[in-house]
Amino acid sequence: MTTNQTKYLFQDTAIDLDTRVKDLVSRLTEDEKIESMLQYQPAVDRLGVAAYKHGTEAAHGLAWLGEATSFPQPVGLACTWDADLMKEIGSVIGDEARVFYKRNPAVNGLTLWAPTVDMERDPRWGRNEEAYGEDPELTAELTTALVKGIQGDHPKYYKAVATLKHFLANNNEVDRGSGSSSIDPRNMREYYLKAFEKPFKEGGAQSMMTAYNSINGTPALLHPYVNEIVRDEWGMDGFVVSDAGDVMGIKNDHKYYDSTHRVP
Repeated sequence: MTTNQTKYLFQDTAIDLDTRVKDLVSRLTEDEKIESMLQYQPAVDRLGVAAYKHGTEAAHGLAWLGEATSFPQPVGLACTWDADLMKEIGSVIGDEARVFYKRNPAVNGLTLWAPTVDMERDPRWGRNEEAYGEDPELTAELTTALVKGIQGDHPKYYKAVATLKHFLANNNEVDRGSGSSSIDPRNMREYYLKAFEKPFKEGGAQSMMTAYNSINGTPALLHPYVNEIVRDEWGMDGFVVSDAGDVMGIKNDHKYYDSTHRVP
């Protein structure tokens, strides 16, 4: 689309992305901004913005959406110890995400909720098949490769966006929406954070999902590490999403705010 064919500044692909985003946001009403925070984002017809489905599960492929490649669960893929293979798998997932998006972008988006980087410390967790085990280095190597495959190597455009999850210390199902994981500083740095560091710094993951649980008393979605470590220290410049309805869970489950407090 050339400048002569655009009605709004944000539609001009010749302009840098930050300028386009700021222009678009400046034109949205408050209600439109709120609606755009949802997983199913409605169209903004007056601005020519189409509907979009934000987030698609892709832990071991997209076959749950229809005809696509089904890979082994991540706990099985971890047994390969093969980062090159993981990158190839990620590339296939990214390619097939593009196919589903082309068919129906309002239902199948390009933001993929994968890989799961959680450390699997408890075999009773109901989702142990979804991650890569309890070793942070192995998990970091394999998820870094998967992220690179999903996002591709084009200098400007991502094939799809990988969303690392669930930051941080998410390894239980009972009271997962209200419980708090207590972690000492050494375990935090050398174990739990270590698994996430490489897929951000070397893999370039462009998104992250926070966990339902609190971390040392602070809900993960509000934890200062999201900005202090993930953004400022590791340089992630993409976007952060909550796990399902956890924005409401901050009040309803964690009771972190009362009903009169306005979340900043």
